[in-house]
Amino acid sequence: MEIQRAGAQPSTKGSAEWFTGSVRIDPLFQAPEPARVQGALVTFEPGARTDWHTHPLGQTLLISTGCGWAQREGGPVEELRPGDVVWFAPGEKHWHGATSRTAMTHVAIQERLDGVAVDWLEPVNDHQYSKGDAR
Repeated sequence: MEIQRAGAQPSTKGSAEWFTGSVRIDPLFQAPEPARVQGALVTFEPGARTDWHTHPLGQTLLISTGCGWAQREGGPVEELRPGDVVWFAPGEKHWHGATSRTAMTHVAIQERLDGVAVDWLEPVNDHQYSKGDAR
């Protein structure tokens, strides 16, 4: 048994290389090999979002506070609220983040495949993001 004490891992700022706006990442767990699962608590300030990305083994989001948006490639921008659970299939191109006026926090859980949990792609441009406001 291993206990990861609250506050034992420092918060980090989401890199501008993969995020737009102010994002804080609080690591929760990263299981040791041969397990592959990892998780983080991610907080997006209003207007903040991920770049487009995929996960080789998929991703689950547990929305805990605020209101956010998510979109898979070719689909509509979907509203996310506390208690919602979102599943992105392996290789599904998507983005997620806060709405333009409300912060959002979620737990992100994904697995590593050959050491890779996420493949980052291009930024979500303002036109794509603003489609959430048009809902």
